[in-house]
Amino acid sequence: MAADGGVQAVRRAIGMLDCFGGGDTSLSLSDLSRRMELPTSTAHRLARTLTGAGFLEQEARTGRYRLGPSIIELGQLSFHRRGLHRITPELAELARVTSATVDLAVRNDRYAVILSGGSLDPDSGAGLRRPLHSTALGKVLLAWAPERKVDLEALGPLPALTDRTIVDHVELRAELDRVREAGYALNDGESYDGVRTIAVPVLDRLSHVRYALAVRSTPQVMSDARIGWFVTHARACARALEVLLLPPGERRPRTADRFSV
Repeated sequence: MAADGGVQAVRRAIGMLDCFGGGDTSLSLSDLSRRMELPTSTAHRLARTLTGAGFLEQEARTGRYRLGPSIIELGQLSFHRRGLHRITPELAELARVTSATVDLAVRNDRYAVILSGGSLDPDSGAGLRRPLHSTALGKVLLAWAPERKVDLEALGPLPALTDRTIVDHVELRAELDRVREAGYALNDGESYDGVRTIAVPVLDRLSHVRYALAVRSTPQVMSDARIGWFVTHARACARALEVLLLPPGERRPRTADRFSV
């Protein structure tokens, strides 16, 4: 029973930190209590524990909570140990050449989490998390996942963000097959009207996706006739990112077919 209680405490702590993943700079105790569906007293004890460990900090004037220095330290360590500090020039050059917004993401549960790129709001962090089913980034992360057959049912209901969003698991499975066949994913107004995105995988030597790289613009700029041009530039950048982000023993051979299974 003690072990079960410890697991529950850890899950609640992670859940409280996750409340800040939607771009909120700070949250009140009532916000945290409501989002976690916990009594205020329980939420307060948990917030106080996380504050004592540096994972949260409380604003003196308002009493609201925000992410603390321990989270910042761990984030910076992860950012540098992944080598993400080395890729800024590559993303900037792709953005310059294409005149588009460029993002790099990884998968976290049901979301594509943007690690670097032009979609991030530097002040609030908004734009960090995107649904897998309605984004080109997410489709890439699903299509080249290490598992041969991704459990799409585990994603739960697929909410419609526009009238183009895929909301059926069978249809999404067919879309992922098309993505693998084409070698890239397309999001044509499935998240936001008037926005078109292509994404390609950054693959390891086993042809498993490590990151997804996206280029986003409007249908007028990223016209049907020019999609291939955008894909070509995105693939070249993704190939460079493999060298920058993966250890030599985990990289694909230079002669390998990028999109082989």
